[in-house]
Amino acid sequence: MAMMLSTHDVATMTRQLGLPALLERLVGYLEADYLRWQDFDKTPRVAAHSEDGVIELMPIADHELYTFKYVNGHPRNHRFGLSTVMAFGALADVATGTPQLLSELTLSTALRTAATSAMAARRLARPDARSMALIGNGAQSEFQALAFHHLLGIEEIRLFDIDPAATAKLMRHLQSVPGLRLVVCKSTAEAVKGADIVTTVTADKTNATILTPEMLEPGMHINGVGGDCPGKTELHRGVLEAASVFVEFEPQSRIEGDIQQMPADFPVTEFWRVLSGQAPGRRTAEEITVFDSVGFALEDFSMLRLLRDVARELGLGSEISLVPRMADPKDLFGELGLPAVAQRHAA
Repeated sequence: MAMMLSTHDVATMTRQLGLPALLERLVGYLEADYLRWQDFDKTPRVAAHSEDGVIELMPIADHELYTFKYVNGHPRNHRFGLSTVMAFGALADVATGTPQLLSELTLSTALRTAATSAMAARRLARPDARSMALIGNGAQSEFQALAFHHLLGIEEIRLFDIDPAATAKLMRHLQSVPGLRLVVCKSTAEAVKGADIVTTVTADKTNATILTPEMLEPGMHINGVGGDCPGKTELHRGVLEAASVFVEFEPQSRIEGDIQQMPADFPVTEFWRVLSGQAPGRRTAEEITVFDSVGFALEDFSMLRLLRDVARELGLGSEISLVPRMADPKDLFGELGLPAVAQRHAA
């Protein structure tokens, strides 16, 4: 029997552990897996594009576990009362192929994306960073805001979204968080002015230039989250040219990240090399850094491992029969429970 985790289960474990503790624990899982980078069979995700969005499959495996995530990105889903991003995933045993876990990953993707952003910023942002501009205040924004507040000590978040209702929603959720000051701004330029960190997390599937070179300031760290498929960018190419750029998995980022607009020899550093000490992260207080994050299957691998472990600790989830359990493994037909077929005897 496999374990199944619903959105209710993930929400319950978040409340029981507390969001800061869950995020910190997730960062630990992420770092442990990134430090085993060479142990994984990696590939860029498989994508099916349409006029309104994209549906993707994100597989990865080490010598013990195989995971995949099904995820969509449909910026105009709000017209139908649906989330822009919806996801589920599975974890299986490599030795036998047996599925161990089937889980929601919509809430979990927001959690792991925020944790990944914070993990990278700990190495790429200035240690004294206390303010962040948050451009795009939709479904992912609260997760990003709270991860940076709880894990990096961000005290002020400057908000801008072209949809005032999105900003109002975020304000309702976070205005009472102790030690966090929220400032509503009228433009991207106003929000980023003086910010130590800039997080862009917009939804539109378009080659946008949310952040332009004249908005940059020495020492700024840019956490580019929203550019995550071909034809979708947030950063002007001049921003990338002015910065040291870090990515998750370069073959995928070249296709989907903001660096898709750059030549093939444009220099980037995979983040695992920073984490393992093979490459420098931030080198000076004045350096501008960019984490061109598109989301990588390794992060879902970490998330699914954490979900499995926490669910066992807290007694969450339910059993589901994804595959038959047979007394005779060769008798698959018998699992249908059909009546025996009468045999005709020769006269």
